[in-house]
Amino acid sequence: MIDTHELKKRDLYLNRLIAFRDTEPVKVITGIRRCGKSSLLKLMAEHLKEIGVEEEQIIEMNFESYEFKKMSADEFYHYVKDRVIPDKRMYLFFDELQRITDWEDTVNSFRVDFNCDIYITGSNAYLLSSEYSTYLSGRCVEIKMLPLSFSEFLYFYDFEVKESRSAFGGTRTHVYDKNGERYELREVFDAYMRFGGMPGITDVGLDQEKAMVLLDGIYSTVVVRDILEREKRRGQKRITDPVLLRKIILFLADNIGSSISVSSIGNTLVNEGLLEDRKRKGSPSAHTVQAYVNALLESYFYYDIKRFDIKAKEYLRTLGKYYIVDIGLRNYLLGFRNRDSGHAIENVVYFELLRRGYDVAIGKVDNAEVDFIATKTDEKLYVQVTESMVSEEVRRRELAPLQKINDNYEKIVLSLDTGLDASYNGIKSLNLINWLIEKR
Repeated sequence: MIDTHELKKRDLYLNRLIAFRDTEPVKVITGIRRCGKSSLLKLMAEHLKEIGVEEEQIIEMNFESYEFKKMSADEFYHYVKDRVIPDKRMYLFFDELQRITDWEDTVNSFRVDFNCDIYITGSNAYLLSSEYSTYLSGRCVEIKMLPLSFSEFLYFYDFEVKESRSAFGGTRTHVYDKNGERYELREVFDAYMRFGGMPGITDVGLDQEKAMVLLDGIYSTVVVRDILEREKRRGQKRITDPVLLRKIILFLADNIGSSISVSSIGNTLVNEGLLEDRKRKGSPSAHTVQAYVNALLESYFYYDIKRFDIKAKEYLRTLGKYYIVDIGLRNYLLGFRNRDSGHAIENVVYFELLRRGYDVAIGKVDNAEVDFIATKTDEKLYVQVTESMVSEEVRRRELAPLQKINDNYEKIVLSLDTGLDASYNGIKSLNLINWLIEKR
């Protein structure tokens, strides 16, 4: 059992849970395995105790535990019913609930039968499928959890960012560890780009060999439990080839931020000799590859992003892109390399926009592309991402699509080297690392 006092806060998500406390919807925390969902449940339980909820009003069950592994839906119901205190508000926490067959009926019964507030986690989007929505008649709210942001990475590893005056009147930023050792901010960012943001790496420290072992465990668990085992539980036979699954995982990892279609994945795997013919004739069908890609999206291993035509104001059915949930997992899969670092930082920006609550699409304007259109209810942000804005050629390339957009919403270019100019005719040029750690 983890000591809750040692848990690092994830305020972004904890505050969202607290905002829905004692409201009718079931709170569903989703995200890839080991991104911190179990810890978030513990943090919420700790918060309840801090505001006066008694320990016996809180029921916690982790279905990864052997204690509950073979529990039926009926046994699950009676286990909770036996612990409900009459005339008291109960708080029910169920971790990795998808492992219980017909759990939907049981949770719906708790909601109807008891005075309770329900929190559940799941590592697969199947948890929130249309079938589940039907059971709860829309009475659930999803909290989407991601691995650590760069700001959280600094906090988890006990780094402190301090600013000081430079000799030329500006400010300089340095990072200090808990021993007072000083680092350049870029050094620490490079460590984030190498190790990624899976919280468990904090336990082993920034040690490459140990981190790779941990990431291997996460990868294996996602593939075996959340994809291959789940298919068996659903009684379906779509995802049956672990070799093909791994090859598609590697292909997507190698092509983050690139425009690809499902049919091109199958064709490329065959053309490059990565997919043997075996009993298949030619490449696997687009339908087969799509099933495998969908399984990876459902397990939150990859996220897909659609294109939006800015002038026509409509989503397009043409090629989309895929991003991997954690850049450390990509390094585990492909090894460390610098040749496509532009796509890697683009990957980081995409997930930061999601954390900040934006809906994100790729922008198309005439024949040009805007990396991201980020929208909220009454807010829109156009974002280009590049490694450097020093070269005149790169500046022209990155600014051209934004200059074609006629509305007055904010337009920014994020880069690791902004050059000397802070803006270009109203388009802001911002340092990517500073943007990632800015206080919001």
